[in-house]
Amino acid sequence: MAIGPRLELRQGQGLVITPQLQQAIKLLQLSNVELEAFVETELEKNPLLSRADGEDEPGGEAAEPAAPEKSDYDEARAAEADMDVRHDDLYADASPGDRATGDAGEAAQDAGAAGGAIDWSKAGSGGSFDTDGEGFEDRLVSEKTLADHLHDQLAVAGLSGPERAVASVLIDSVDEGGYLRADLVEIAERLGCDMDLIEQVLVCLHGFEPTGVFARDVAECLMLQLKERNRYDPAMAALLANLELLARRDLSALKAACGVDDEDLREMIAELKALTPRPGACFGGEPMAPITPDVFVREGAGGLWHVELNGDTLPRLLVDQRYHARIAGGALSDQDKVFVSDCLAQANWLIRSLDQRAKTVLKVSSEIVRQQDAFLAYGIEHLRPLNLKTVADAIGMHESTVSRVTSNKYLATPRGLFELKFFFTASIASSSGGEAHSAEAVRHKIKWMIEAEAKPEAVLSDDAIVEILKEAGVDIARRTVAKYREAMRIPSSVERRRLLKQAS
Repeated sequence: MAIGPRLELRQGQGLVITPQLQQAIKLLQLSNVELEAFVETELEKNPLLSRADGEDEPGGEAAEPAAPEKSDYDEARAAEADMDVRHDDLYADASPGDRATGDAGEAAQDAGAAGGAIDWSKAGSGGSFDTDGEGFEDRLVSEKTLADHLHDQLAVAGLSGPERAVASVLIDSVDEGGYLRADLVEIAERLGCDMDLIEQVLVCLHGFEPTGVFARDVAECLMLQLKERNRYDPAMAALLANLELLARRDLSALKAACGVDDEDLREMIAELKALTPRPGACFGGEPMAPITPDVFVREGAGGLWHVELNGDTLPRLLVDQRYHARIAGGALSDQDKVFVSDCLAQANWLIRSLDQRAKTVLKVSSEIVRQQDAFLAYGIEHLRPLNLKTVADAIGMHESTVSRVTSNKYLATPRGLFELKFFFTASIASSSGGEAHSAEAVRHKIKWMIEAEAKPEAVLSDDAIVEILKEAGVDIARRTVAKYREAMRIPSSVERRRLLKQAS
């Protein structure tokens, strides 16, 4: 058989995801903040896209009213008034000394003498609203961060050049709580210095305020604060070395480890409670952005629930048809024609994708509200078990689509703000053969029963909680109760009983 090139035609079936379809899928899982950033990027790239939230139509030009004719007298009076206004503006923010010497107007006089336009916003000592720099009021109300506070202390610490460089790197490695979250060996290798220098600088930084910063764990943070109070002795060192026993409230083991009696141990624990485990928490950090709901749910007449999208989170875009007609009708090269055609197609597809995304979010949210109407009406104890397949089958979509829609989307209800994924919980079978129970509702019942414990003899063990839940129709195992309790950071019955005895 001869070997040579040949051409063959084959027919087959395959799933091909076009770039437009990939974009539509990507839009589904974006949050409203990420969607706004994506739309801003598209507005910068595509000249045919414009926002539809303005008063004028896209591409239109607002007509300016014709100026009335002025006489020579009117023009002279207007020029005189304009000079008075500019003079007042020039010295509005100037100090009394600047007003007397005229220093505030030097920049304006120089610009006027040069025949250029006078930038009155930069004259005087006042700041401009159009500049990128911070104003005086902004500097007054802005909170100093922990890093700024540490750098201010570094400036007056009197360290040498290499020590200052190491200290600056260590300051940048401190988290908002004040803890050093970097490996010293890695920093030494990155800076090309000895570990002795790193340790020497770290000892100096341990003296910075607030006391306890640059600690590598809670024990070291508390140790630094105890040393400042001159209360760090061998008993305290043993207590800090056995913080896990203190967390379990095992006081007998703590007394043996520290070699103290009950009264001394209580005093030592009281001293630890007076310390600050997060010394950097008192400084301002990055402000947390509030969560904006994507969907609103309101109660209507007759027990019905009204579901509507939050219009503030929906970008409103239009295709600028006037601008497209203007540039398409001109003399364009073949490359420009292809570019304009691509921009028009991408703009139309993006608008359709955004519209489809909004409809899909509304459809999924409406079905979730329909499934969980008992929760909205009566509370978390009536939360039903729900999975993605149930919602997908009800609205005729794929489970992956529902999963993307419920990611990073929030629902504002009369009971609070919830992520859409909150309503999808596992089911726990009923002991009486009835309707299954939601795992979230069962966790709420366990927490409610434990919070109702008022005396040591009223503490419920995990087995007792299982029996109570089975009487209520919930078929649950003891290890499941223990797992839910640990997930809610609730101690065991032995520890809870010990805490209640100490409190009484």
